[in-house]
Amino acid sequence: MIKILYIGFGGFIGSVIRYWISGLAHRIMGASEFPIGTLAVNVIGCFLIGLIGGLVERQHLFSPEVRLFIFFGFLGGFTTFSTFGYEVISFARDGQLFSTALNILLHLILGFGAVWLGYVISRISTG
Repeated sequence: MIKILYIGFGGFIGSVIRYWISGLAHRIMGASEFPIGTLAVNVIGCFLIGLIGGLVERQHLFSPEVRLFIFFGFLGGFTTFSTFGYEVISFARDGQLFSTALNILLHLILGFGAVWLGYVISRISTG
């Protein structure tokens, strides 16, 4: 039961921060139909999971409970892949094929690139 609480509390915090960062990205970039907030949190989340995952792997950081809190709770609540899927389908349904393809490509390229970058940085920073 305690594991569920770690995940739930982490998810609550991640979701609140996702909402805040997504709104901030929209304010910074200006009003747009393109889901820049979703892209921002997914790329940040991908970077964080690469960075923290690399550090945990290399230095055996954090207890299993803290890992549940961070990976399944916080980052699970923070990233918005389900929202991404909905937005892609909405673009496609509305015939906005360029936006559909652009959204998918940016998420894949920037997301995987951010995971890789986070992982590489985790290796450099630990010697």
